[in-house]
Amino acid sequence: MIDRDWIYGRNPVLEVLRAGRREVNEIRVASGADESDVLAEIIVRANQRGIQLQRVSKTDLDRVSDHHQSVLAHVSKYVYVTVDEIIDHASTLHEDPFLLLLDVIQDPQNLGTLIRTAEAVGVHGLIIPGKRSAAVTPAVVSASSGASEHMRIAQHNLAQAIRSIKEHGVWVAGLDASEDSQPLHKVDLSGPVALVVGHEGSGMRRLVQENCDFLVRLPMRGEIESLNAAVAGSIALFHVWEKRDFTGSER
Repeated sequence: MIDRDWIYGRNPVLEVLRAGRREVNEIRVASGADESDVLAEIIVRANQRGIQLQRVSKTDLDRVSDHHQSVLAHVSKYVYVTVDEIIDHASTLHEDPFLLLLDVIQDPQNLGTLIRTAEAVGVHGLIIPGKRSAAVTPAVVSASSGASEHMRIAQHNLAQAIRSIKEHGVWVAGLDASEDSQPLHKVDLSGPVALVVGHEGSGMRRLVQENCDFLVRLPMRGEIESLNAAVAGSIALFHVWEKRDFTGSER
C-alpha cells in the first residue's frame, strides 16, 4: 500500500493543488462549512481534476487534525529532488544560484517558517540532512502555509552537498554568532550564494562549519544575545535577496 499523508488547513491544501506535484487521492470538506474564498477555490480545482470530494462531519476531520480549517487532503508523500536538480533550476531561470542549507533544524515550525521565507524571496532550493532533521511532514506543510509545495528540497549529507555546490561556483556563508564571523552587511552576497542556518540550540556542526567559505552574523544592539533560528535565517534571507537587487521580484 502506498504511504500517504493527510494535509490539513485551507492554504496548505490549496497550494498542494496549485503546485500539482503530489497525487491527491481525495479531499474531505466539513459539512456546513462556508464554501467561499479559499475553500471555494479548493472545491473548484478538485472538481476540475476529478478528485474525489467528500463532505463529512467536522468530528470526522477532528480525528485527523485539530487544525483542519474544515478541509483535509489525502495525498502522496512529498517528493524530494537532488542537489543537481536545484542547481539546474537556477540555471533554467538564468539566475545565480540562491540556496538555503539547514543543519539539523528539528522543530517543524522553524522548518516551515524558513521554507515559507525561502519561497517568498526566490530561493532556488533547500538542502536538509536526511537524518536527525525535521522532514517535510504535514506539520511542516502547515507551518509553511503550503510554500513547501512550491519549493525544491533535497535531503543530502550537508558537508558533501556544500562541496558539490562549490564545484558550481557557489559561495557558502554560514550564519553564526561567533567572534570569527563577519557582520552580514559587510559581506558581498550578490552572486551565487548558499546560506547555512544551524541547529536551534547548538548551531552548525563542526564539519559543516569548516566547509563554509566564511561565517556571517546579524548585527545586534539589544540585550538578547541571539535570535530564534527561523527568525535569524529569515532576516538573513531577505538581506541576501536585497544584495541580489531583488532578482526575480517580478516572478
